[in-house]
This record gives sequence, C-alpha cells and structure tokens, in this order.
Amino acid sequence: MKKRLATLTALAVTAMMAFTGCGGGNNKPAEETGTDKPAGGAVELTLGTGGTTGTYYAVGGTMSTVLNNAMEYVNLKVVSTGASKANILDIDDKVSDVAIVQNDVMYYAYNGTDLFAAEGKFETFSAVAGIYDETCQIIAGSNITNIADLKGKTVNVGDAGSGVEFNATQILAAYGIDINKDINKVNGSFGDAADSIKDGKIDAAFITAGAPTTAVVDLAISKSINLLTIDDEHAAALIEQYPFYTKTTIPGGTYNGVKDDVQTLSVRATLIASNDTSEDTIYELTKALFENKDALASSNAKFAELDPALAVQGISVPFHPGAEKYFKEIGIN
Repeated sequence: MKKRLATLTALAVTAMMAFTGCGGGNNKPAEETGTDKPAGGAVELTLGTGGTTGTYYAVGGTMSTVLNNAMEYVNLKVVSTGASKANILDIDDKVSDVAIVQNDVMYYAYNGTDLFAAEGKFETFSAVAGIYDETCQIIAGSNITNIADLKGKTVNVGDAGSGVEFNATQILAAYGIDINKDINKVNGSFGDAADSIKDGKIDAAFITAGAPTTAVVDLAISKSINLLTIDDEHAAALIEQYPFYTKTTIPGGTYNGVKDDVQTLSVRATLIASNDTSEDTIYELTKALFENKDALASSNAKFAELDPALAVQGISVPFHPGAEKYFKEIGIN
C-alpha cells in the first residue's frame, strides 16, 4: 500500500479514528457490538465515479438517490473523480470506499500490467458486481468490412494510454495487426473520432462505451458506416487470453444504416470496494443494488442490464466477502 502520511501523522489519525470511526468501519469496535454493523448512525461510503458529465457520475448519482432510501444503515456519498484508474488509486489511498471501474482496468491493477505496469500490483480492492456493458465498437467507413482490412489504414484508437487504446491493441493483435507498426495510429476522443470519420480524415475508430454511443449515433445520421464484427474464433482467443472480455451483440438498428446484428466484445462497468470495508456493509449494498433494480432502471437506463447472473461474468479478481455472501445466498457461484 502506498503510504502518503508520515508515521507521526498516521498515529494521530489512528487515535482520531478510535474516537470518531471512518467510512467503512463501525462507530464502536466489533467486540463491543458483536457485529460489523455500527452501534449508532449510518456508515457513510464514499463512492468514486468519474467526471461530472460522464456516465459513471450519473450512474453513481442514481445509486445514491435510490439506494440511500432503501438501505438500513449504509449511506453513499458520490464524488467526481478521474474514473477507472484514479478510482483504484483512491481506494488504495483510502480516499474512497467503493468505486465504479472498467473490469479490464481492474484486471491490469490487480496484476500490475498495462495501465499499471509502472505502479505495480494493487490488491487493496475487490469486486462487488458488474453493472453494465461497455462495448468495444469498431466503427469504419462503408468501404471497410473486416478488422483485417484495417492494416495500413488510419485508425483512431482512443486517448493515449487509455483503456480504449489497450482494447484496440489487443483486438488488432488477435488479427495479426501491430498497433504501432501496421496502422497509422491516431489518438483522440470519441467525438474527435466521429468527426474525423465524417470528414474522411481517418478510416476507422475504436470506441469502448455503452451502445448506442451518442457520437456514433450522430455520425451514422450523416454518413454511411459499418460496425466491424469480432468473429467466434477471434473472440474465443481474446477471452482466453484476457478473461475480462465477454461476448456481446450490438442489435441491428442500434445505429442508422446498420441493419444486422454485430458480434463484438465488451468489458463491464464494475462496482468495486476497499478490502477494509466490512462484510456486512458490502452485503447490504450488494443486496440493495439487486433488490432495487426496477427503481434504479427507471432513473437510469444503464441499470436495465443489471442481472445477478451477468454481474459475476468477466470478473477476474476476487470478490469482496460481502458480495460473495449475497451471490451464494441467491444461488450464484
């Protein structure tokens, strides 16, 4: 664990916590209450999300509004953050108690690879539940029909160092394409990618986001596009190598002019928790999440995908004991 406080400061904080309690703990020690539940007052969990205009922040706001009324003693406090990687660092530094992250970024953190190659492994968090798909959408001009055709083309692969760029690297490699040698790589946002395809400046783009994605919806209205398929053979190879991927179908009609279903892969927006947060607290949060699906979905369409059976798929790090207890209770391994 990364330590940002000097020893004397840490001792002072420890002494203060003994009197006041902290985000994921109790107001009295467990030996006094006989349970992980607090003797008085609610446990406040800081929920790390993303930027205030992003999906994670909106999803966190819905969770707070709906679940704070449903839970007996747990209260969610939503904060805006730098999204997946920042959220894992915040949990490690005890700034947040729970957070929303992409499950591929979570995998990199737990194993100390890719986005976390410089920082090393982080094992201070565990999984609670997958919430919804973030789909790897490969958007191309109408003259490109296969991922293999991207060799030699100009392709936007997301912002430099982003999770999208790692998705693009992995998918292209499965088709024998080196992202740094075999394409003219362009980095940029989803909006930049859509505008550049529209203007003929690039041939294709990788976008990892819930479908439909607004930038692609707008693009498809003004320009004929193709969504490129990841076939069964390449999907199976990618899932075997990167267990955070799951197969996904983008239904025909999702985008103007794309009439047929398109098979691709998804990563999942996933709720994680600090290992320091008690089993009872995360059990109550997990149970409330699934028992209030309808109320959540009526406020935010992303929760329409919430399903206990799907919530454990593509998760390649350990589950928090509180979440594991809930899933076992309802018969899901």
